[in-house]
Amino acid sequence: MKPVRHLHSRTIVLAHENIDTDRIIPARFLTTTTREGLGRHAFQDWRYRSDGSPDPGFVLNRPEAAGAAILVAGRNFGCGSSREHAPWALLDAGIRAVISSEIADIFRSNALKNGLLAITVAEAEHRFLLRHPGLELRIDVAAGEITLPDGGRFGFALDAFARHCLVEGIDQLGFLLRQEQAIQRHEEMHG
Repeated sequence: MKPVRHLHSRTIVLAHENIDTDRIIPARFLTTTTREGLGRHAFQDWRYRSDGSPDPGFVLNRPEAAGAAILVAGRNFGCGSSREHAPWALLDAGIRAVISSEIADIFRSNALKNGLLAITVAEAEHRFLLRHPGLELRIDVAAGEITLPDGGRFGFALDAFARHCLVEGIDQLGFLLRQEQAIQRHEEMHG
């Protein structure tokens, strides 16, 4: 996992509410245990027409979405069934952060464990971001701040352990492996 300390990008706005994990990555694509290649199926049923061609009206297919890594989504993003494939698909599609006023707990947990920032902001801040697609944002993970082009700032909360793992670029197993010497000392003392 790559460290996530700062992120600077334009936003993509997908204002729909209650976007569930099956919408993010349909169940028919959950046949893999690897992350690579899932990005092409992110939002599959919205992104592509029935003949398989990209729908030019879908936000991720528009030219202004190219290179944008911050998705501003409607309320209750990531609801539905738990599947790590959903954050995997978003990351593989180039999305590094999702911002909403409400993100489903299970999705948020899976996202943070896999290096995808899942950020909740206040309703007023969320409405502002929804109304300004393509806005250049700077996200400082350690400080828990989003900086707007005019210098304005929005704060956001992250669990201290999740923040540590993101900043260090480690997952839960990586954290435990870094504690190997301390674990061995403890076992020797209490073994």
